[in-house]
Amino acid sequence: MKAHVTRTSSVLFENVRIFDGKVATLSAPSHVLVRGNKIVRVALAPIGGEDRAGAAVIDGADRTLMPGLIDAHAHMIMESIPLGAAMTSEASYLHLLAGQAAGKQLLRGFTTVRDVGGPSFALKRAIDEGLLPGPRIYPSGAMISQTSGHGDFRLANEHPLDLCCAPLSFPEQAGVAAIADGVPQVLLRVRENLKKGASQIKVMAGGGVSSNYDPLDVSQYTFEEMKAAVDAAESWGTYVTVHAYTPKAVQMAIQAGVKCIEHGNMVDEDTVRLMAENGVWWCLQPFLDDEDAIPFPEDSVNRRKLLTMTRGTDTAYELAKKYKIKTAFGSDTLFDARLATRQGAQLAKLVRWYFPAEVLKMATSDNAELLAICGERNPYPGRLGVVEEGALADLLLVDGDPIANIKLIEDPEKNFLVIMKDGKLFKNNVP
Repeated sequence: MKAHVTRTSSVLFENVRIFDGKVATLSAPSHVLVRGNKIVRVALAPIGGEDRAGAAVIDGADRTLMPGLIDAHAHMIMESIPLGAAMTSEASYLHLLAGQAAGKQLLRGFTTVRDVGGPSFALKRAIDEGLLPGPRIYPSGAMISQTSGHGDFRLANEHPLDLCCAPLSFPEQAGVAAIADGVPQVLLRVRENLKKGASQIKVMAGGGVSSNYDPLDVSQYTFEEMKAAVDAAESWGTYVTVHAYTPKAVQMAIQAGVKCIEHGNMVDEDTVRLMAENGVWWCLQPFLDDEDAIPFPEDSVNRRKLLTMTRGTDTAYELAKKYKIKTAFGSDTLFDARLATRQGAQLAKLVRWYFPAEVLKMATSDNAELLAICGERNPYPGRLGVVEEGALADLLLVDGDPIANIKLIEDPEKNFLVIMKDGKLFKNNVP
């Protein structure tokens, strides 16, 4: 199914039960008026008179109206293209494919994403200008990595001796990654991303599963380099988030002043206590050795790293709950079009650790709170992730009660009857 935008000056949702993004229960039958791109009235009594006149009326028939979902760890340019193709195709092809994938993501009910690595600035602009459908994008720009770090996609024979005159590798030319060694280079790369419109900065602070040169246990960047990235971001009123799994990598990043940890599946209790003391956000993924795991060859180094990392996931979520860490949901889908379709299923998987209402709150109002810490660099000022008067009108009409049956979000084509973003209807299957 393709997203087709319907523009109307106002839309009235009648007879809906509201999940407002915060409260763990649905409202009594209610009525919600959208005018322009904002929610202007939420009422128990029917809305009539001038407010109703001229509005497109959608009868919810006691279905659930909820905020659009938010994915706090997305990679828009690299979500659906295989790694080999991503590293060898023309950049224009990557962007065309990403444009198609963006429309599919919106139809999965994800109306906003935080892109934590990749050249999504042009895609964001095209979506914002209405050239093609897709979610709101909070872009980070190129992932900043040291040589041999998690963002170093170069071949082993591409390490130049003459650094001043060496050509950039394809991932660097395409804006996927930026290799920076030493404080001056880190400052340069952070400032380049900010110049392009980054709402936050992504830095690789530790080893990764899918990368080829870095063992999982290594820490990346010195304290001085990480502090330089933080200082440059803070001078623009925003923050640094880091890829890290291990206690050592996470602790160093927190000491340098980062505001969010991506992954962190292998941390220990002391590290989580430090996160709590510093008010650090934790964007944690439900990585398990299951049907959604990246299919590495059985005897490969990457497969062994995956197993090591996923063994910590249960403990990580339990520690996040114990210390009441501000926890966000992100899918982190990369290089796999099939896994991209599992975005809602990945979210629903969180019921392994949380109640369904907590899961939905995490992917709406909680994630929106994380997005907002970019301050003045926020590309979409206004309230997201809630159904409240004055909030931006990103809404889903669900055929059923997702609090009672979280699995409804696993099949958005069937169960999301209406998808609205910024007050525009991109899907309306209500009879």
